[in-house]
Amino acid sequence: MTTIAEAPEATALHAVPDTSAVDRPRAVRAVAELLQAFGRDVSSPHLSATPRRVVDAFEELLTPVDFDLTTFPNDEGYDELVLVKDIPFHSLCEHHLLPFRGVAHIAYLPGERILGLSKLARVLEYFARDLQVQERLTIQVADWLQENLSPRGVGVVLEAEHMCMSLRGVQVAGTTTVTSALHGTIRDDARARSEFFALAGLRA
Repeated sequence: MTTIAEAPEATALHAVPDTSAVDRPRAVRAVAELLQAFGRDVSSPHLSATPRRVVDAFEELLTPVDFDLTTFPNDEGYDELVLVKDIPFHSLCEHHLLPFRGVAHIAYLPGERILGLSKLARVLEYFARDLQVQERLTIQVADWLQENLSPRGVGVVLEAEHMCMSLRGVQVAGTTTVTSALHGTIRDDARARSEFFALAGLRA
């Protein structure tokens, strides 16, 4: 389980489904049956290993990587925005099991503690390794940072292209879905909100 270093007051990480007990033989059989249902010969040299490979891929995509959330005392009293932008991410749409991928912009206004910058990307990756919708993913990252870091504000924006729109249905490749979640001063103060969106390269 992910642990939180130097922040004993922090609450536990919101759990994603436990993938440690994946029934691999059952999953492999299910993929083989799906292929057979579409008229494919899973005994052919080209497809015989495909069910196992598919299970390997899904297991990797749905298994979050544990990490330590390292925080440090804000000894200098830094009170301006901390923003990491253009963090690449990918996840799986829970409606079609197709990927969506893009970039995230994550910011916070420090309180008593500051955060190791790489951990903003780690939190995003942790929640992205699940069957997701972009709206939920955005909120999970923002809520967790607000609850565990206790900053004066949090801002999260995700920009992503969804393969369920690009490859099927309306087939509009290149479209981007933008979602945001704001907490504290970044939500309530117009100047802080505008600064966050401007530094992230977005319109408020």
